[in-house]
Amino acid sequence: MTEPNEPIDVLGMGPAELTALVAQWGGKPFRARQLMRWVHQRGAGSFDNMSDLARSFREQLSQHCRIGAPLVQTRQCSSDGTRKWLFDVGQGNAVETVFIPENDRGTLCISSQAGCTVGCPFCSTGYQGFNRNLSTAEIIGQLWHAKRELETERDAARVSDEAKNPADRVITNVVMMGMGEPLLNYDQVVGALHLMLDDNAYGLSRRRVTVSTSGVVPFMDRLAKDCPVALAVSLHAPNDALRDKLVPLNRKHPLSELLDACNRYLEYAPRDFITFEYIMLDGVNDTDQHAQELIDIARQVRCKFNLIPFNPFPQSGLKRSPATRVRLFAQRLIDAGLVTTVRKTRGDDIAAACGQLAGDVKDRTRINERLPHRATILMKEEHA
Repeated sequence: MTEPNEPIDVLGMGPAELTALVAQWGGKPFRARQLMRWVHQRGAGSFDNMSDLARSFREQLSQHCRIGAPLVQTRQCSSDGTRKWLFDVGQGNAVETVFIPENDRGTLCISSQAGCTVGCPFCSTGYQGFNRNLSTAEIIGQLWHAKRELETERDAARVSDEAKNPADRVITNVVMMGMGEPLLNYDQVVGALHLMLDDNAYGLSRRRVTVSTSGVVPFMDRLAKDCPVALAVSLHAPNDALRDKLVPLNRKHPLSELLDACNRYLEYAPRDFITFEYIMLDGVNDTDQHAQELIDIARQVRCKFNLIPFNPFPQSGLKRSPATRVRLFAQRLIDAGLVTTVRKTRGDDIAAACGQLAGDVKDRTRINERLPHRATILMKEEHA
């Protein structure tokens, strides 16, 4: 909450909010659009640099407002080009953001919470517990900073002719797959999504923005109507008994409810399928029987499967399925006519791969006291 004398952070404000703010000073709506383009498209960090705005308007902005992008604590670059930032979000909390460059795209993975309450045993974020939701400005600030830094590097490389493919630094896709469950921070996430899609901000296509959820059914229904972007569902198990252990939220919204919600979402979605994410855990969810159960699920929902080799971290006690098992599992799905991909592990040398993001969270849930040795218990039960 903004204190009475605290500057207004314009970074997370949508067009209606900015128009209302500008109107207080007698400005017309086009001034709000100009401000949005300066902040989000040009990455301006200071109002003084907004040269086509009237001096009096810039002075009002400088007096009453700020562009409050989160501060970078650390930045790391993997041997494969993957980039990771640790952003300070205050009160001892920090979140991680990852950029993955590929030949045909550049994908930014954004966090939505400081920590996570879902508590999946294969995800390092869950072991840190939960502190708070991020604001819209803190969410969009990750995109703002990454775009600004990467495009500055790209432009410098073009001038010096050192880069063979400078375009690989452009952010073409955004995925809400970082720290936290996006749909448990619904209002702030939707505010950020609208900015990502706005032509005066980032201008991304709905097909190129993805929200990943562990299955918060009521908010899946709301998102379908409020801001239908591409949807990925963290499935990770093909039956309720196993999913209750791997994705604890399943106890509240079991598979039957989740699959029904997926079908409802497809009525509004920009893509004609749901992506089911499925982490491959050795001896836990990678048998032929599990594959057959996934085939049965695919008969109920138009979907594709994204198999994710598990990226180990010390607290998990879990193991990655062998590469041969992953290939056979994938082939079984493909032979059944299902679109199936195996995610290439990126950035694991800097702990930037899927499931490895941890940041720095001042946990107020005491999750490690309440749920000790979760992975150990899971492994014992699966091998009993």
